[in-house]
Amino acid sequence: MKNIIHSVFIIFLLGIFGCSIPKSVLNPIKDVPSQYRGSNNTDTTSIGSIAVKEFFAHQTVQQLLDSAIERNLDLQIAIKNIEAANLLLTRAKMGNLPQLNLQVTATSSRPSDNSLNGISASQFLNTTHIEDYNANLALSWEADIWGKISKQKEAALATYLQTGEVKKAVQTRVVAMVATSFYQLLLLDAQLDIANRNLKLTDSTLKMVTQQFDAGQVTSLAVAQTKAQWLSANQLIPQITQAIRIQENALSELTGNFPNAIERKTTLAQLELPSQLLLGVPSGMLALRPDVKSVELGLKAANARVGVANAAMYPSLVISASGGVNSFKASNWFNVPASLFGIVGAGITQPIFNRKELKTQFELAKVEREKLVLQFRQSVIKAVVEVANEQTKLENLKDEFSIAQNRVQTLKLAVKNADLLFKSGLANYLEVITAQSNLLQGELNLASLKTAQLNASVELYRALGGGWH
Repeated sequence: MKNIIHSVFIIFLLGIFGCSIPKSVLNPIKDVPSQYRGSNNTDTTSIGSIAVKEFFAHQTVQQLLDSAIERNLDLQIAIKNIEAANLLLTRAKMGNLPQLNLQVTATSSRPSDNSLNGISASQFLNTTHIEDYNANLALSWEADIWGKISKQKEAALATYLQTGEVKKAVQTRVVAMVATSFYQLLLLDAQLDIANRNLKLTDSTLKMVTQQFDAGQVTSLAVAQTKAQWLSANQLIPQITQAIRIQENALSELTGNFPNAIERKTTLAQLELPSQLLLGVPSGMLALRPDVKSVELGLKAANARVGVANAAMYPSLVISASGGVNSFKASNWFNVPASLFGIVGAGITQPIFNRKELKTQFELAKVEREKLVLQFRQSVIKAVVEVANEQTKLENLKDEFSIAQNRVQTLKLAVKNADLLFKSGLANYLEVITAQSNLLQGELNLASLKTAQLNASVELYRALGGGWH
């Protein structure tokens, strides 16, 4: 036992005068802005910390999100990855536990009569066969002097936690996709309603122009152009109907179902636009974003792997012990204490010829860690940019939507006046067609702008780390 202690002391001396274990990498992000661009907000409250069911208050959206969180296949795969990582973590936690093996053997051999064993067996045992019966417990344990096993545990833990963050990131993406897909479906419903109303309006105009043609008041050109306008409005309906069916299929896939009709229970006009969406501060957002935290955990795992690769170049100390019963006769096999035996030993293994390979692995591990440092910084910058972009979208879409509302009101008045003037003979059919076409485009644009605002609010919620609570 004294020799084992001396060996351990020698290994420590080698470590002191050799290369040292690398220290953990500190957070490489030191210059995160205190506020978002164009924002003077100092309040740390953010919509990113709001629960999904609180942010999406409408019942239909909540039902779709519940189905997606429970049945979405990407999320199910992410959960399986967590289970696999948990098994690896459990295995890593047992890395420095002693190994205990039970061995039971019984052998019989006949040596040559002219061999030393044969002569000895014949003279001393009066037999031509040599038998050996052995039952023992063998224990071995590697001392974690350089922290290799603890670093392996650290890497496994970071990887396990990383899979959890990946699952959260997948959920935030799925939540955002379900919400925006539902809003897109409501937009198509609104477009179909606008197209149907415009078709009725154009149909009324076509009937009046046809009557005027019959009365000789207009030419056949007027009828042809008005009918072309009616056909153009009519063509929109099957196009939008097809888009609705495809959008329903996409939503069904997101929620883990086969293609089916999606229940609405609301219209685009009934949904309220977000009035105020709190941003908080960038540091708070980084604490909520699962994709950023995933890269950070990947950096921790990479740093741990650097420690493992470095420790692999150091001597390893393995302490072993075995004991049991041994006899050359079966009848005396378990004769205690005469058959008892025990062995204790310690071994030191120092890589020599493969040290260059281990050194290369160490350098590669450091390069991988440096790459993760850059990726971590990249993910942080990207996250801050996403929030700033979505906030800019919301601000400008709000102004654009207000202008579009006024334009639609003006166009509705223009259509009404054109219709009255046309009936009174003070306006021609081209003015009526132009007014109706402008109103159609104006209403479609207004619906698109409202949907864009709703989508931007969802993307801002996701960018701030919301969607996994």
